[in-house]
Amino acid sequence: MMGLNSAATGYLSRFSALAQAPGSTERKLAPSPATSAAANAFFAAAPAERQLPRPFMAHSAAESVYDFSVYTSKYFLTGALAGGVCCSLTHGAACPIDVVKTRMQLDPELGAKGMFGAGGAIVKEEGAMALTKGLGATAVGYFVQGWFKFGGFEYFKVSLAKSYGDQGAWDNRFMLNSMAAAGAEFIADIFLCPLEATRIKQVSDPKMAALSLPGAASAILAKDGLVTGFYSGFVPILFKQIPYTIAKFVVQDYAAEGIYQVVQPDRKVSGSTKFGISLLSGVIAGVVAAIISHPADTLLSKMNKGGAGGEGSMFVRMGRISSEMGFVKLCTQGLAARCIMIGSITAGQFGIFDTMLPALGVEKFHYHKPH
Repeated sequence: MMGLNSAATGYLSRFSALAQAPGSTERKLAPSPATSAAANAFFAAAPAERQLPRPFMAHSAAESVYDFSVYTSKYFLTGALAGGVCCSLTHGAACPIDVVKTRMQLDPELGAKGMFGAGGAIVKEEGAMALTKGLGATAVGYFVQGWFKFGGFEYFKVSLAKSYGDQGAWDNRFMLNSMAAAGAEFIADIFLCPLEATRIKQVSDPKMAALSLPGAASAILAKDGLVTGFYSGFVPILFKQIPYTIAKFVVQDYAAEGIYQVVQPDRKVSGSTKFGISLLSGVIAGVVAAIISHPADTLLSKMNKGGAGGEGSMFVRMGRISSEMGFVKLCTQGLAARCIMIGSITAGQFGIFDTMLPALGVEKFHYHKPH
């Protein structure tokens, strides 16, 4: 430090002498006494006290409200695993309700009896085990779907938040959630559709119900081929699942945010409170999602029933089924059963998912308002 001060003082002395020399062309560069004093004060100051003007710079990643370094492949794979488990368990547990709901959609007589009446009629005619038809396809199919849906949603959500920046992500969080949910669900449905077609066939066809999941899938493939057998309901499943998933994630996030604002805005709550908020926000999201996606769900069940809609392309059959049923029945037939089922399923999914992530060593990504 002493050497640096001495060098600076010497330089200023020589500069001043040069400026004062007769005939010097550098006179106009001579520093004023105030300038010399300021320079000496600057070099005499401790390094921490020196203040240099800084050019404008955008916020760096280190100044973000998010620590994106923690959202690695481990985080996304953990989210995918938790999503697969929560979807498989909840849809599997709800299989009896799903059987009744599907049968009500396919059979107008059962549909007119209401959920409990239809369930009682099925058990009376076919036995209690009839309510477990398609359980294998349901458990496997929704594990695969949950893997891609929850894992994909977390991946797209974090990636979009990173690309939009802190303020942009906060201002557009519901739009980003919608985009992330739609992208994840589209990928998930590619894998879900064959298993959902197999499940519906097993629920509606006693011969298929007697077969195992691989056996039923092989029989469908041999009889109808890949596209007709497994993907004739792909467009309806997109119409059903994409609005459902958007509503599910967006409404749940909005509901949870509102509940936390009342309970504890910083989200520092006990595990039991967190679990309760996940369940309550999940019920709200599930009912809204069920109502929004129900017409397409009814159409999907009809499309996968043999002979429904007659011959022709997927869109021709969809048009015939819609005309035959009418808009009101399409929107309401089996809706109560589905609201109960989806409300329960969605609550269970978010309860399990939000519990599994911390147990597996990661914290769920949440949007934060910039400071």
